Amino acid sequence: MRKLTYAKAINEAQHIAMRKNNDVFQIGVGINTPWYVGQTMNGLLDAFGEKRMIDTPVSENGTTGIAIGAALTGLKPILTFPRMDFMYYAMDQICNHAATYNYMFGGNSPVPLVIRAIINRKGEQAAQHSQALHGLFMHIPGLKVVMPSNPYDAKGMLLASIEDNNPVIYIDDRELYSSEGDVPEGYYIVPLDKAKIELPGNDITIVSSSYTLETVRKAIEMTKQKNISVELIDLRSIKPIDKKTILNSLKKTGRIVVVDGGWVTGGVASEIVSIVSSEGFEYLKAAPVKIALPDIPAPASYVLENEYYPDENKIFQVIKEIVNKE
Repeated sequence: MRKLTYAKAINEAQHIAMRKNNDVFQIGVGINTPWYVGQTMNGLLDAFGEKRMIDTPVSENGTTGIAIGAALTGLKPILTFPRMDFMYYAMDQICNHAATYNYMFGGNSPVPLVIRAIINRKGEQAAQHSQALHGLFMHIPGLKVVMPSNPYDAKGMLLASIEDNNPVIYIDDRELYSSEGDVPEGYYIVPLDKAKIELPGNDITIVSSSYTLETVRKAIEMTKQKNISVELIDLRSIKPIDKKTILNSLKKTGRIVVVDGGWVTGGVASEIVSIVSSEGFEYLKAAPVKIALPDIPAPASYVLENEYYPDENKIFQVIKEIVNKE
């Protein structure tokens, strides 16, 4: 099978979706500017023109309202935020309107809107340009939230998000753009509600998503020296969460670590630990552990970033401690 980068897989999905359905269009600040979106939008303006590739002024709240209105009329907008941080300006539109319309109108007003949110962590981008806000959107009823970790899922989950009649927050991370993987040609979809067992194991379960899987994989290589067998789960979706896959894995291993790229309080890791504690308590051989960002804004210094973001050594030490506790 051919290999594509994560960025090119996203780009290919958009080309396919816009050729397949004339109702699909793109809208957002800087979507036609490589500086904002890397290689993920290459060729789309030339192929589909300005009527379907709408580069907007800096007005996140207004642009989001336009996209929601278009979705309510039956169009299929892809609204892109090149920096997820600025979604704060659109929270009223996303949470009070996109997420609630179909519920308030008895299921008769679907909002087939994809909101593509790009995380720009690291690179000394500091507190206002490197935030991962997925935990906020996971809290909102009416939204689906997905975070693909590899090129295959990046393409298949974006196509599935565009086909879905619900508002979907599709989150991609610039840290992944250059990573390569097998990607089939043509159209395919990856379900938006199924986690994936990336690696089977027996001693401990690690649950992660998006860019943090790359760090977890490095830690797993280190565990092999200690003959620790790790089962790795890629969440793919954080709303809904595939509880069945997580609990079945926990039943086998009895131990679980959740690694998340958001803040530690009230986030994805906390939710999964809550699920495990309330629905899988009988399987636990050790207390579940969360590894996530500390409850402080991202620093601007490269040196401080290395301390702020958990690395494979920290994950390895946690795994070793849990497995050897007995």
